[in-house]
Amino acid sequence: MALDTAPGPPWLDAVRRIWDDGDAVAPLDPLDPPARRSLVLAELAPGAIDDGHGSRVVLPTGRPVETGDALVMATSGTTANPKGVVLTHESLDWAARASAEALGAGADDVWLACLPLHHIGGFSVVTRAWTSGSGLVVHDGFEAAAVEAAARSGATHTSLVTTALRRIDPSLFTTILLGGSSIPRRRPANTVATYGMTESGAGVVYDGVPLPGVEVRIGEDDAILLRSPTLLRCYRDGTIPIDREGWYRTGDLGALHSGRLVVHGRADDVIVTGGEKVWPESVEAALRELPGIADLAVVGRPDPEWGQRVTAVVVPSPGQDPPELAVLRATVAASLPRFCAPRAMEIAEVLPRTSLGKLRRREI
Repeated sequence: MALDTAPGPPWLDAVRRIWDDGDAVAPLDPLDPPARRSLVLAELAPGAIDDGHGSRVVLPTGRPVETGDALVMATSGTTANPKGVVLTHESLDWAARASAEALGAGADDVWLACLPLHHIGGFSVVTRAWTSGSGLVVHDGFEAAAVEAAARSGATHTSLVTTALRRIDPSLFTTILLGGSSIPRRRPANTVATYGMTESGAGVVYDGVPLPGVEVRIGEDDAILLRSPTLLRCYRDGTIPIDREGWYRTGDLGALHSGRLVVHGRADDVIVTGGEKVWPESVEAALRELPGIADLAVVGRPDPEWGQRVTAVVVPSPGQDPPELAVLRATVAASLPRFCAPRAMEIAEVLPRTSLGKLRRREI
């Protein structure tokens, strides 16, 4: 059952109603343009669309789900076509309980959900609150003043992306989960860097440490693999991306240091320059705090000598000049190998991002 309504009490009531009927919920983005909506509906294949108030429109192309299925969710869409991920009640419950155990969150706490509920980062805030018996406040999107007001009114925990963190006073919360975009090296002590994706049932690695029941290993070519009770049952088309031993290949690259996971970035994003591998997110983290930069991305451009040229695409801060290329290079070289330093800089007015703040690198 697809759910098409803005976040709020009717949205929450509709999820419970759909689950009570024995169906899975497929949250839709009410702001999706028609072309994107068509892609998502074709992938999720819901049997009907619920408007959040009990009115339903039956879709003839819908396909049934299996007993125990709770959520059919579209991936965030950093590539052209979303995938429908099928998660069970058991996997969502495990993820919520493991998170509560790691955070020490319980019935005395209040979760604020202000990320999009059609993404797993927002939806999992709701399941954490419901599973642990915590209070729950739901906002229709992120608005800095409203988020701070919620904290002053009793909200203790929330989940944000890095761009939102910069716009509030983080000390108002007991704990803030961070995910969805590059995590800054220097961040408040009450923040937790999460790693996960829709297929893993939300963040399952906190500050590099797997949650209870979650296993991480590094495969060939530095590939990150997960094995966890929180993993998807399958994709909506029936494909099962889990091997016979229960491992899911994430598509990310990383390393384990003393049992802690360090994520380098997407395998497709790695830049190979002069035979050396450069992970864009590491370079972005080194540059992000420089004055004059409102936003940036690091990408590889074709280069006849180096194969790829490390290039910083910079959105200048309003009314300020961006740093010169020499400053960018010196800043990166102070903490990373010199081959990671950008060899070129481009100026942009805005960078394409998903609603969770993830860069759409293929569009840059």
